[in-house]
Amino acid sequence: MRAPISVVIPTLNAEAPLTDCLTALMEGLDAGLIRELIISDGGSDDMTLTLAEAWGAEIMAGTPSRGGQLQRGCAKAKAEWLLVLHADTRLAPGWTGPVIAHLRGAKAGWFQLQFDQGGLAGKAVAAWANLRSRLGLPYGDQGLLLPRHLYQSVGGYPDQPLMEDVALVRALRGQLVGLEVTAVTSADKYMRQGWLRRGSRNLWTLIRYFAGVTPAKLAEGYAK
Repeated sequence: MRAPISVVIPTLNAEAPLTDCLTALMEGLDAGLIRELIISDGGSDDMTLTLAEAWGAEIMAGTPSRGGQLQRGCAKAKAEWLLVLHADTRLAPGWTGPVIAHLRGAKAGWFQLQFDQGGLAGKAVAAWANLRSRLGLPYGDQGLLLPRHLYQSVGGYPDQPLMEDVALVRALRGQLVGLEVTAVTSADKYMRQGWLRRGSRNLWTLIRYFAGVTPAKLAEGYAK
């Protein structure tokens, strides 16, 4: 029986965090869960692709747009389940047990967010993120595990530069459950910009998206 999971990771100059992300996946490889690793790159000019090749990943190259990269990567996947991760997120040890249990169902699963640094501020933001997720709105940095047929039935990731994760999980409403697995993600952007400033910016971006501002317009301001 073939391994049930295709791992899809979008990258853009992700050399620094990628090794930790991939090392954490070895537990799933040892458990016979992972069929393939797909790196969907948006034009990296560091050592990201060299590193991915060394890990035996199948590499897809294209224009830089996380939604488009994920769309291409998931379209290439052959397994019955998709595990979508950001390159700066790693699954905590012991993740295979809850994942194996989840594979018996037919819903999409998200992981419990934790930051790799940040003290009380990081814990507070992670707590809010996990509450938001229980209300039906997990973000991409928490990871997503879902059946390929379910992904396809809701239209998959849209080719947009921002809020591609929100667009997908909104389409999956009623088909999302939280898994007792911790996804440890990088706090670098929060540490550089400040926890309150970054958190407020994310919330304002979400509100504007719900109000109808296009992802392209949002991405212009988000990158500044």
